[in-house]
Amino acid sequence: MSLLDKIASPGDVKTLDAGQLDRLCAEIRAFLIRNVAHTGGHLASNLGVVELTVALHRVFDTAHDRLIFDVGHQCYTHKLLTGRRGAFSSLRSLGRMSGFPKPGESAHDAFATGHASTSVSAALGMARARTLRGEDYHVLAVLGDGSLTGGLAYEGLNDAGQSGEPLIVILNDNDMSIAKSEGAVARHLAALRTKPEYFRLKKVYHKVIDPLPGGKRVDRLLRRVKTAVKGAVLPGSMFENMGFYYLGPADGHDIPAVVRLLEAAKALRRPVLIHLVTKKGKGYIPSETNPAAFHGVARFDVTSGQSVAKTGDTFSAAFGRALCALAERDTRVCAVTAAMRDGVGLTDFAQRFPERFFDVGIAEAHAVTMAAGLAKQGLRPVCAVYSSFLQRSYDQIIHDVALQNLPVVFAIDRAGLVGEDGETHHGVFDPAFLSHIPNMTVWAPASFAEQEALLALALNARGPVALRWPRGEEGEYTDCRAETALLRRGDDLTLVTYGAMLNTALAAARRLAGRGIEVDLIKLIALRPLDAEPVAESLASTGRLAVLEDCVSEGSVGQRLLSALTLMEVGAFKAELINLGDGFVTHGSPSALSKLCGLDPDGVVRRIGSAFFPAPARAAR
Repeated sequence: MSLLDKIASPGDVKTLDAGQLDRLCAEIRAFLIRNVAHTGGHLASNLGVVELTVALHRVFDTAHDRLIFDVGHQCYTHKLLTGRRGAFSSLRSLGRMSGFPKPGESAHDAFATGHASTSVSAALGMARARTLRGEDYHVLAVLGDGSLTGGLAYEGLNDAGQSGEPLIVILNDNDMSIAKSEGAVARHLAALRTKPEYFRLKKVYHKVIDPLPGGKRVDRLLRRVKTAVKGAVLPGSMFENMGFYYLGPADGHDIPAVVRLLEAAKALRRPVLIHLVTKKGKGYIPSETNPAAFHGVARFDVTSGQSVAKTGDTFSAAFGRALCALAERDTRVCAVTAAMRDGVGLTDFAQRFPERFFDVGIAEAHAVTMAAGLAKQGLRPVCAVYSSFLQRSYDQIIHDVALQNLPVVFAIDRAGLVGEDGETHHGVFDPAFLSHIPNMTVWAPASFAEQEALLALALNARGPVALRWPRGEEGEYTDCRAETALLRRGDDLTLVTYGAMLNTALAAARRLAGRGIEVDLIKLIALRPLDAEPVAESLASTGRLAVLEDCVSEGSVGQRLLSALTLMEVGAFKAELINLGDGFVTHGSPSALSKLCGLDPDGVVRRIGSAFFPAPARAAR
């Protein structure tokens, strides 16, 4: 029987002797590799924190103590050790275990996280709540070095260090976010990693001073000397300057060393930062060699490390090709992204135009404002970010770009239902939060050809333009109609949609035609400004309107369209808005989520039938 088979709860980890821990970690890695190869998920980040997570469960009780994983995608070992091993075979499937911490899933998950740089702020709030309520528990935040490129991390660290609240921040320093960590912070941490001399000297110092009578008084007298010696061999620690007691750097894969540091931090009862150096992807050669590729993976062959999932051309790849072609012709074109070079399709651009490519790290707000500066000085920046991460730069879009009507192009990837990453990653809010911003133009291409044509138009616009597209491949529609277009003619219903949802609308229209219901199918291209005239003209003959979109209801295109039609004093008509409603959408495959939300062709047909064409009641016998 394996050691892992004996672990039903964190208490079982505490019963193992020190000699069994390395074996347990090896079994955990084998389990994660085997299961993620089957389900897909985040692999490299989880392989890098196995020893750290085991050590945390040796020292703390996460059912009582509060443990927050920054970003959260590195929580697999934590879930494995907290009684959820049986759920891994269907990880991230609809109705099954999430790939991120979820308090509703387990008492051991303290806080829902899915975006970077949030953990310290949340942890400080919990620590202060503990003090105000007179309770007794430990609060810990596991913060990756990649998250240190996000400004919120520094806001939290600055406040936490000065607060005096007992709080432990664990810096998981693997020199990576999704791509390799960029910027001055990464260089600072690299310098810390290369200076073990100070820490050896520190051990000698305490070995000599601590046994002396009046050791504390002597320590205070020698503090200035200690500080001078430290300054001579180690760059000043920004964490100590913020008010943290700094421990490390130490090997994050050495469980006894990590346990000792955690025990020391636990006893200090003040803000402590533990700096651990880990290897992303540790224990699996393909992942160690290329951790960026194994950050988030589809199903793969364990032996070769090669993906076994079927892949085709994607909107991300098509965007990258189109942008490279435009950059060849116009030297003003440059690209900005926030640690998402590969994800948004900019790998080739970065290689071909390195002087015009800017990866700012996990810092979306900074990316937007920097793009504004580029635009103000005559360049044509394209800011490529996932929809869910663009939310983090809402103020900068309004204040720094739109207010000055600067020609920044927002290339919004992962729009709509993203899939297995769930609530924190679905791109379902951007139609609402972008479409009410003055000077903003919002376009939704439905094909690669439209994406290419609209990108060229956007780079010649006089103000900000946002283009949104989904994750994955092109659908049935491959035409290029870079304007609002009537794609199908009928007198029974006006069906309006945009972007990739057009493929669902086409399939639904054929099913409706099979029932004798013919639709006017209108494809919108501009979500802002919204042209309601073609819809009004169609309604004059159909009298029925359905608007199909994969976003939340409040602020949706459908709501704005109804408002515009009312102001136009269009005659009486019936309307049905088919969208995601008012709530958050769980995790699952895109097809399963579309069916769950009624946004698959059959679901759309049912909604339209129920709203406009109910089946006649059966005659009573």
